Amino acid sequence: MRILNFVLAVMFLIFAFLQVNDPDPVLWILIYGVMAVFCVMAMFSFYPRKVLWGALVALLAYSIVYVPGVREWWGISDRSALFDNVAKMEHLYIEEAREFLGLMICVIVVVLHLMVSRRRTG
Repeated sequence: MRILNFVLAVMFLIFAFLQVNDPDPVLWILIYGVMAVFCVMAMFSFYPRKVLWGALVALLAYSIVYVPGVREWWGISDRSALFDNVAKMEHLYIEEAREFLGLMICVIVVVLHLMVSRRRTG
């Protein structure tokens, strides 16, 4: 688990660095930075369950904002536009779908940490 959490921490730091050019960089650098901190804490078997639960609720609540964009993306015939840099500038729903997926990666990692912390305390 230590190696996995190290890789995840590095990944989230890279994600945070890539947000510098985003329209709302502070929010996304904060989200990915906090996730990197969670992964570093998990490397040392420290799982603040209340904080993780709070982060999970916040991430899920914030992801609701992007559901319309995800629905719009899901409704198009060429879903590969999600990974096209040019399409990002043409359609707002592409950016919203990408941000939603970023939040879902965060949710999965927080849930993983909560599951591991439950096994360690239970």
